[in-house]
Amino acid sequence: MSIVIAIIIFSVIIIIHEAGHCIFAKKSRIRVEEFSVGLGPTIIGKTIGETKYSIKLLPFGGACLMTGEDGESDDPRAFGNASLLGRILTVFAGPFFNFILAFVLAMILIGAAGYDDPVVSVTEGGAAEEAGLLDGDEIIKINNNTILVYREIASYSVLHPNKMDEELTVTYKRDGEVYTTTLTPIYSEEDGKYMIGVGSLNGRTRGGILSTIKYSCYEVEYWIETTLNSLKLLILRKVSPEDMSGPVGIVSTISSTYKQSATISAFAVVINLLNISILLTANLGVMNLLPLPALDGGRLVFLFIELITRKKVPPEKEGFVHMIGFLLLMALMVVILFNDIRNILM
Repeated sequence: MSIVIAIIIFSVIIIIHEAGHCIFAKKSRIRVEEFSVGLGPTIIGKTIGETKYSIKLLPFGGACLMTGEDGESDDPRAFGNASLLGRILTVFAGPFFNFILAFVLAMILIGAAGYDDPVVSVTEGGAAEEAGLLDGDEIIKINNNTILVYREIASYSVLHPNKMDEELTVTYKRDGEVYTTTLTPIYSEEDGKYMIGVGSLNGRTRGGILSTIKYSCYEVEYWIETTLNSLKLLILRKVSPEDMSGPVGIVSTISSTYKQSATISAFAVVINLLNISILLTANLGVMNLLPLPALDGGRLVFLFIELITRKKVPPEKEGFVHMIGFLLLMALMVVILFNDIRNILM
């Protein structure tokens, strides 16, 4: 059951991503040859109009294949013959639809379970108490990082490990007034990490429609920033590539989350799977916008070069760059797959 749920989550996220490309391609009069979910041989396929819609054997990945996308074509409706704005919007639409999906899922999550505002309870004898914070204070900034939800406080030590043995500047709100103090996190032998010394006072709070919309935006922003900060830690070698997960690792995580949540309640299953889905779709949106060959962000780089220079990059040169990027991406996926299998077996 958990594997089926994982496949459904993956499929929905991929369908939404590729639908973004497909919808804007058709709006820009670019011919879409095939819209597929999955990879490998076709299991089911049906041609509607000029586009073949298909489901492939392997339930990971998907594609929106457009005429002339990776080379020259004489077809007047080829990708390269569309307007520059149309091509930019078509490429950008995939990741953008992922962010829209993240927002919709966040609305459902927060509407059902509430939001986690950054109003804190203060641990007795902790760093926050020594700095003068009180129960009910709302932390709004740590150093230069704006705090919108409590999880940003809880995850600060993970995403900024080099800052936790230093003095932190904390800005907080009390009775409508804004104050600033400094604190130095205290190392906890029990937890094995530096602690700020606060907890969530309210847990999750349900609000009206405006609060739900506002915190849904915060939810999406949180996962986008978390993804970017994780990439930064990877580049700076603060975390190992072995900590990265691919489809197999994600399926394993979804499976274990489902099984643990099922022992609590059906509501817990839905809430935790919504959390994972928001993370995955926001992550896919961010990763696809990275300016790397073969990704949507890499294609946007060439389109913006064209926008600036008023000249198209020769399709064969762009195609060669994307081909090299695709091969490197496949090599990375093999490494990640190896890590996933090893982590599951260990």
